[in-house]
Amino acid sequence: MEANTNADTIQVVATPSTTTTSPQPPEYGIIAPAEEEVEYPRTRNVIFIMLGLHLATFLVALDRTIIATAIPAITNDFDSLGDVGWYSSAYLLTNCSLVVVYGRIYSFCSPKAVYMACILLFEAGSAVCGAAPRSAILIAGRAVSGTGSAGIFSGSIIIMVHTVPLHKRPLYMAMLGSMWGLASSVGPIMGGALTSRLSWRWCFYINLPIGAIAFLVVGFLVTIPVPNRGGPALSIYEKFARVDPLGIVCFLPGIVCLLLALQLGGSTYAWNDARIIALLAVFAVLILFFVVVQVVKKDTALIPPRIITHRTIAAGAWFAFWLGASMLMLTFYLPIWFQAIQGVDAFGSGVRVIPLVLTLNLFSITTGILMRFTGYSAPFMLLSSVLMALGTGFITTWTVHTPPAKWIGYQVLYGAGIGFGLEQPPLLAQTVLSKEDIPVGASCIVFFQSLGGAIFTSVGQNVLTQHLASSLRAMPELGLSAADVADIGATELRKLVEPRHLEALLLAYNGALVKVFQVAVGVACATIIGAASVKWVSTKKGRRLSRQILVIQAPRTEQREKTEPNAETV
Repeated sequence: MEANTNADTIQVVATPSTTTTSPQPPEYGIIAPAEEEVEYPRTRNVIFIMLGLHLATFLVALDRTIIATAIPAITNDFDSLGDVGWYSSAYLLTNCSLVVVYGRIYSFCSPKAVYMACILLFEAGSAVCGAAPRSAILIAGRAVSGTGSAGIFSGSIIIMVHTVPLHKRPLYMAMLGSMWGLASSVGPIMGGALTSRLSWRWCFYINLPIGAIAFLVVGFLVTIPVPNRGGPALSIYEKFARVDPLGIVCFLPGIVCLLLALQLGGSTYAWNDARIIALLAVFAVLILFFVVVQVVKKDTALIPPRIITHRTIAAGAWFAFWLGASMLMLTFYLPIWFQAIQGVDAFGSGVRVIPLVLTLNLFSITTGILMRFTGYSAPFMLLSSVLMALGTGFITTWTVHTPPAKWIGYQVLYGAGIGFGLEQPPLLAQTVLSKEDIPVGASCIVFFQSLGGAIFTSVGQNVLTQHLASSLRAMPELGLSAADVADIGATELRKLVEPRHLEALLLAYNGALVKVFQVAVGVACATIIGAASVKWVSTKKGRRLSRQILVIQAPRTEQREKTEPNAETV
């Protein structure tokens, strides 16, 4: 036992096996949380491991956007215009619905083995897509890729937990999260370049060598203890039971029904169509049963209630849901605005969203550096909510003739907001949960972030279609319907009308996109509830390895002498 004293503070440091007592009143004592002792890899190995994790995460993020500019070429090859929606939906359905399942699997299986299996699945799906002889095979490959990608981002977080101490993770988390912003910008550019210079198939083949590097880095350098090591070995049946099969039977079909309703509603079928209503009804019933199963099974549930009802995890999931919704809406519809209103191609629109991407990455990394000193996520989340709301609010003022200074400046403001908050929710899960619970907690947050993006991308599409249809009906001289505009796409918009009617068409399209941006404003404002609700917990507790620190703020010396003349200093 060691004791340090000064006039105002007595600090007692003890190892976990030592009993520490103090004569001071208990109301002055605060026990800081302790982390178990962990031997982390050497710095050189950490650099290579993080490189592998960043490459894998970048591929997952890139796969969502790179296909956008390749779709016209794919539909020409396969004559499959009716399948266009499924090229993204097949990936989204498996990716979003399986994230939480992987979180549960990571909690009792070898994280390294599961992560490498996810990379293999993702690579296999990419190979199938690249070699697909017909549209149905391509869709199947996209579903396989989504199955693998569902476990990669949450797996990257889990491997990072075992690679870097907590107080150093904010910077690495920020760099990991910046891969999403980077992929959103370069995806369409890379897709367009590969499609025009080589073939659309290289949009999928490019994943193979990069994924192989990530696979080899993780295989040779990552060393992670298997959960439950030292305890009784689990049989196959016990492992299967721990995945909560009953919960999965309710959860997976329920989420698939919701996503299908969002993908098909308002486009393929009307919202009041019996098929869409049936999908939403099945979703509601299955999720209700899922909640009941989770409450009954408690700690053996797919999402243990004690984790998701934890104040900070619930608030972080709320924040992640609305942030994911806002970010995906803007990264999806800003390029459309540039293509439709300014008449640029996919490459040009990708270049014009660089201010958003650069700012997002810059402020994300800056936040990671600042958190090395502050340790708290809550203030950055609050700042994120304010800047996101301001940025999207200013974006709603865009017109057909908005000058570059404004569309660049407003993107910078919004990008700063996303950068401050993007990686805070997963980091909070690592801060407030034990290592055994981090896989489930982090996966829940990743799931809600993905779900928010999936829901509000569809909401944005319906808002755009409805308002565009309303505007076009008010301009019969154009002779156009919303379906005519949607079928030809944003890049070909100017070919639909004569030059004398172009200004009116652009005004109608801009007005519809502004309505989408207004939805994004409300979504961004909703994040403030989560930001204001998280606990102010510090990542700096990660510095206190293998020991507990009892800090006693004692009364001033003269006051102690008067009230406790016989007390001994410990």
